[in-house]
Amino acid sequence: MTRLKRSWVDSANAAETPFPLNNLPCGVFSTADTAPRCGVAIGDMILDVGAADLGLHGDLFAHPSWNAVMGAGTDTWVALRAALTGLLADGATPRPDLLTRQADATLHMPFVVAEFTDFYAGRHHATNVGTMFRGAENALPPNWLSIPIGYNGRASTVVVSGTDIIRPHGQTKAPDADLPSFDPSRRLDIELEIGAVIGGSNPVGQPVTVAQADAMIFGYVLLNDWSARDIQAWEYQPLGPFQAKAFATSISPWIVTRAALEPFRTPTPGRERELLPHLHEPGPMLYDIDLSITMAPPGGAPTTVARTNYARMYYSSAQQLAHHASSGCAMRTGDLLGSGTISGPDRDECGSLLELSWGGTEPFMLDTGETRTFIEDGDTLTLHGHAQGDGYRVGFGTCTGTVRPATTHPE
Repeated sequence: MTRLKRSWVDSANAAETPFPLNNLPCGVFSTADTAPRCGVAIGDMILDVGAADLGLHGDLFAHPSWNAVMGAGTDTWVALRAALTGLLADGATPRPDLLTRQADATLHMPFVVAEFTDFYAGRHHATNVGTMFRGAENALPPNWLSIPIGYNGRASTVVVSGTDIIRPHGQTKAPDADLPSFDPSRRLDIELEIGAVIGGSNPVGQPVTVAQADAMIFGYVLLNDWSARDIQAWEYQPLGPFQAKAFATSISPWIVTRAALEPFRTPTPGRERELLPHLHEPGPMLYDIDLSITMAPPGGAPTTVARTNYARMYYSSAQQLAHHASSGCAMRTGDLLGSGTISGPDRDECGSLLELSWGGTEPFMLDTGETRTFIEDGDTLTLHGHAQGDGYRVGFGTCTGTVRPATTHPE
């Protein structure tokens, strides 16, 4: 395990900071006096990368997104990380003129999302949900142990952490009703996920191996795929989720690069069924990332309602990407792949409220004394995540959203 890399930015050397020199996550920020631009987090500061002389070719930071860097490829990623490390390392000439306090900055979407695909690749989550709706003997679909199941979501409603979430309307059908009704969702939920941010691309008709897919991943974000369970229950057969998930997906504002996570690689679990060759892994493809969910009612302190780890996943993001491209589907710079809900075997490791409340039948308690089954208006949900090193951590920051009442729907 690598040790803390020390920086002349003092706050980056604290054991509890999510943003030491080992991390250098990529984001977009602005201040009251400046327009949005690219930066990297270092301690409690943000380095303005466009203003720094990093010796890179091309106008990579002309726009307030990381897409140009992501599309430039691995050699550029390596050169950029080396230049940033050299600039910020202990012993380098301090450049406080390049720094902005995070407390004084507004964070924006770190990249332009090309397309969004969400997967259903956590075994504990799939087993829990399947048991609720089909019984334990039919919990997993017949194909689940052979392929990472996914669906194409909406890039247009991927939003950055801190964006309010409007409770969606949709068709629902009560068990005792003859026909559906159109109302605001009453069973609004979250899904704790990791999002893989794609930097490379493949031509139409050209599949990639798992190793090639791994090399195409620029980095990772926390991802909350908000879900309206009552809308989903009525609409999902036979083609899967649609409006129940199309209204919002939140991501954390910092992209933690694949390079920063290298020390934390860990293997996927043993296979109950041998995977086909296009999903074979050349080495460990998951990461040891501690994750948690907090829930805060209006005016109340947050309660940690679940803790889990990304290593619980059955399929890695590299496998998901390789499977996505296996038909010849072209993947592009800026594509976002949601891991699927990350849950563990115990109730307090569940990555959705659907599981925590067991389909709404078992309310859970908040520290305020209130109970919940699903999200109420004014509730704030926050995802947290970090990988723990020797005297340092590589963190994602937070991914948060507050649910606001449904808007009046046009007649």
